[in-house]
Amino acid sequence: MFKKICFISCLLCSVSMWAQSAFETNFYPKTMRVDYFRCGDATKESVYIDEVREEPYWGGSKVNLIDTTGYGNYFVKVYDKQTNALIYSRGYCNLFGEWQTIPEAKQTQKCYTESVVFPYPKKDIKVVFESRNKKGKFEKTFEYDIDVNSYLIKKEANRNKTFDVVYSGAPENCVDIVVLSEGYTADQYDLFKEDAKKFADAIFSFSPFKENKGRFNVKAVWTPSTEEGSDIPGEHIWKETALNSTFYTFDSERYIMTPDFKSVRDAASSVPYDFIYIIANSKKYGGGGIYNYYGLSVAGNEGSYEKIYVHEFGHLFLGLGDEYQGDASYNDFYPKGVEPWEANLTRLIGFDKKWKNMLPEGTKIPTTDENAEIGVFEGGGYVNEGIYRPRKNCLMRSFSVDDFCPVCTKAILGQIDFYTK
Repeated sequence: MFKKICFISCLLCSVSMWAQSAFETNFYPKTMRVDYFRCGDATKESVYIDEVREEPYWGGSKVNLIDTTGYGNYFVKVYDKQTNALIYSRGYCNLFGEWQTIPEAKQTQKCYTESVVFPYPKKDIKVVFESRNKKGKFEKTFEYDIDVNSYLIKKEANRNKTFDVVYSGAPENCVDIVVLSEGYTADQYDLFKEDAKKFADAIFSFSPFKENKGRFNVKAVWTPSTEEGSDIPGEHIWKETALNSTFYTFDSERYIMTPDFKSVRDAASSVPYDFIYIIANSKKYGGGGIYNYYGLSVAGNEGSYEKIYVHEFGHLFLGLGDEYQGDASYNDFYPKGVEPWEANLTRLIGFDKKWKNMLPEGTKIPTTDENAEIGVFEGGGYVNEGIYRPRKNCLMRSFSVDDFCPVCTKAILGQIDFYTK
């Protein structure tokens, strides 16, 4: 038994060393950022390149360079141009994809700013953008060749003030969260420091983040605004802020987001990071979170801000789906006949790859026992029928409970491992 354990340990060590070597072979420890526009309507989309930037830090893993999670509606792949070897990939979501599901997208066209980041390649690359089709399969949308030594690659560095909120270790060994200030005026720096600490305290007060706090770094970037607050179009309130956040996103009053992702990336580049969270200086209830894009929540809603933070971080960190029903803003968010990629939602089409093996023997589908710790409860993903969730209630469904269900918990732990091992 001892020899077997030693063999396994040596094997794992060898795999890790090989992966580390792959990073050193292909990349420098800094970031390449590709800014682009995604434009279209409800059924069509196109990608148009804006610019390429070099940023000073790389906050991601140096081992898990290829995304194996299957999360996201979009995918970026980076290939060595000479050998055509895949050297990096990541899944993500965006505002454009959500906009495509609302009625406006059937009547007009729009463009949204986006960007992807990856470690800075040592050799010329080909970047391939993919999108899920209506059948849930990825299709190539666009590809772009990059000369990594081009003088057109911008190297402007941001000089924002930064500070540590939680420090646990080297960025490549931790999940790195960057917190950005939005709607804080120049004289409200101390208030932002307090709110950034409240954010971290909130996230790490819920399991399984609480037990894994030592695997996270949280850094804050000070981005002062000319005016306090955020836009509230429904009340004819408009504010001049650093990141251009707004309530009433997609005509949903509480959905506060920003279409100005380029400014968000600019601010975040001041530190090494994996995930971006924006704290808005507003007392109006609201929040939003999009997988591997950014999360945004208000700071001033004292009654429920902790659960808003952790709920939206669930979206941002691993794309956990909303488990509640009845949001009319999204008409075609989960196409019929297609298994959702989110870990906590199923149409029972690909249930073997979800939480089927976690169910107690004899579990009824749909589950009717409201006290069951895990089951298959009908209703979720904004609809009443045809989509199922793992438990009667969870932080991804309701703030009446204080924990994630076992399925969400398992998925969160898997994502922590992916970014830290």
